[in-house]
Amino acid sequence: MGSALLPDLGTEIVIPVCAVVGIVFSLFQWYIVSRVKVSSERGATSPSNNNKNGYGDYLIEEEEGINDQNVVAKCADIQNAISEGATSFLFTEYQYVGIFMIAFAILIFLFLGSVEGFSTKNQPCTYNKEKMCKPALATAIFSTVSFLLGAITSVISGFLGMKIATYANARTTLEARKGVGKAFIVAFRSGAVMGFLLAANGLLVLYIAINLFKLYYGDDWEGLFEAITGYGLGGSSMALFGRVGGGIYTKAADVGADLVGKVERNIPEDDPRNPAVIADNVGDNVGDIAGMGSDLFGSYAESSCAALVVASISSFGIEHDFTSMCYPLLISSMGILVCLITTLFATDFFEIKAVKEIEPALKNQLIISTALMTIGIAIVTWTCLPSSFTIFNFGAQKVVKNWELFLCVAVGLWAGLIIGFVTEYYTSNAYSPVQDVADSCRTGAATNVIFGLALGYKSVIIPIFAIAIAIFVSFSFAAMYGIAVAALGMLSTIATGLAIDAYGPISDNAGGIAEMAGMSHRIRERTDALDAAGNTTAAIGKGFAIGSAALVSLALFGAFVSRAAISTVDVLTPRVFIGLIVGAMLPYWFSAMTMKSVGSAALKMVEEVRRQFNTIPGLMEGHAKPDYATCVKISTDASIKEMIPPGALVMLTPLIVGIFFGVETLSGVLAGALVSGVQIAISASNTGGAWDNAKKYIEAGASEHARTLGPKGSEPHKAAVIGDTIGDPLKDTSGPSLNILIKLMAVESLVFAPFFATHGGILFKIF
Repeated sequence: MGSALLPDLGTEIVIPVCAVVGIVFSLFQWYIVSRVKVSSERGATSPSNNNKNGYGDYLIEEEEGINDQNVVAKCADIQNAISEGATSFLFTEYQYVGIFMIAFAILIFLFLGSVEGFSTKNQPCTYNKEKMCKPALATAIFSTVSFLLGAITSVISGFLGMKIATYANARTTLEARKGVGKAFIVAFRSGAVMGFLLAANGLLVLYIAINLFKLYYGDDWEGLFEAITGYGLGGSSMALFGRVGGGIYTKAADVGADLVGKVERNIPEDDPRNPAVIADNVGDNVGDIAGMGSDLFGSYAESSCAALVVASISSFGIEHDFTSMCYPLLISSMGILVCLITTLFATDFFEIKAVKEIEPALKNQLIISTALMTIGIAIVTWTCLPSSFTIFNFGAQKVVKNWELFLCVAVGLWAGLIIGFVTEYYTSNAYSPVQDVADSCRTGAATNVIFGLALGYKSVIIPIFAIAIAIFVSFSFAAMYGIAVAALGMLSTIATGLAIDAYGPISDNAGGIAEMAGMSHRIRERTDALDAAGNTTAAIGKGFAIGSAALVSLALFGAFVSRAAISTVDVLTPRVFIGLIVGAMLPYWFSAMTMKSVGSAALKMVEEVRRQFNTIPGLMEGHAKPDYATCVKISTDASIKEMIPPGALVMLTPLIVGIFFGVETLSGVLAGALVSGVQIAISASNTGGAWDNAKKYIEAGASEHARTLGPKGSEPHKAAVIGDTIGDPLKDTSGPSLNILIKLMAVESLVFAPFFATHGGILFKIF
């Protein structure tokens, strides 16, 4: 078989060093962003030193009245209001989620401990009966600990992301006075802080957990990596509540603000007279940043866990080859270094001087990181794997060469890029699909909705083929392990992906702050240009998240089938087929719940905004201040209340099906949810993204065609706003939450597999 070039000691040094490099790099970016001063104290605005990239040359008199301390003071006040709103919402959410976390941890312990009747004696191993493994009680305890570790890391990831975004939004606005390039760099650096912190933390915590668990488990790697799967479950269960709760919050505020402000009162977006405007800006941070951060952390944790579980029962685990065993973690370590170099291309090597350079700069980040990562994967594969080895494949061991595994990771990586670019083609207003949707607004909102839905359905085709090819290639070469590392390949550039993704909401907030602080039209144009590019990149980020979720959940599904000792999943048996058809229904049920939640919360918001416009004298004239706090409270209360039923649906389904109907029916449910969930998620995200950018296309009036549809307030523009409002819950609540549904059900089934295999299927045992 041969051995890897990198010794075990090398692995033990490389992984934590790469993680620490990622953390240090993110803190350095934070430091640079913090050099832009936002202070409401007059005169305390600028650092005295003068620096090359414009961190120092703070106030340049570029426009009329720009050297004005009032603007800075207003920006600081608005920033504080947004930050306080976001922090108080997340604390409220985490209190509820914390109760759930403790309850679910107890459930994991009781279910897994009862597999061997809470016995403390060593048991024969699952896959090799001649060897003795640690008792099931140990798996129960360590799975519970890793679940809590994953949950806490996920919560911290989301919270840090939100803090960074609310720290950077006003700084981006102030830098926009000096030009679009300066503002871009602040927004992008802030996104990079989140990307690198999250990728490095996820890697470091997982690596430390493995080493601590090894102290107890010793040579029992099968038991050790089975217990580690709880880390993925913890990460994703928190992400579900973050995504659903944050998504309901942001869209209730957004829909309420748009319907009354733009459509009824004809005032611009983010106008300070609109009572829902602060809630809307808070929502960008709790939904798009905190939710997205937890979501991608969950994907990363699960794909690592799926790969490690399969590897532990392959030759890597049997022969105790630590370097080869850590192959998934070494890919992630290389990813941090590659993304670090890629980030420098946007912040230091090239300077953005014009609006039209923003979107290409963000797209280049994806291309550069993918190209460099391909080389990185090759280096890791050749230094960390023996030339040939065996991989567990449903009861048999399959011989795999190291170059075949390289192709598995690379195919996942490039499939991610293809999904990203197809998503961009369907959601960017630079291309014909969105322009056609904008054009359909001439004849009213109905045709806009028809065109938008058609675009969403059509946009599913190429991503599904990309995922299908990635699955076929990786499974042919390396069975389920191949699919797990393909998912890791797609997520290996997670730091860059998150930086691009977090950039969008930061720019969106910056535009809102510019409008509310009463800055000039030219500054608002610059922040709008940043925001339009950010919208497209956010859609690309969602494409990545959904594509990786499909691969991750298939890998987890494979691990579950192996662990539950199911020899084949036969669709023709009624037990499996009923599971399949019910599983395919679940994403629709889940989407219905989340859409309705946004609708009912938005209804309350619309009523409140109308009430304030009608009862506060002088509000429309700008003489009186609206009551922002009430709108923030409506969004908070609605989202906390409404996130519980969809969350319960996802978390309870595998438990109910596994206990009452057994592992075969559960395997059908997982397959059905995966197949239908991916399609709905892609079409929902892209439909919403296209409607949003069609509206922005009309508002910007950059081309001759766009000017025939505008200006703001025209009939086609009103039709576009209605389309955008319908698309809001699709692209920011239901669509992105669905990828968590398919991953979470699979990882939960894997964690509880020993219990289901032993005690599950009560109904079929009775009848």
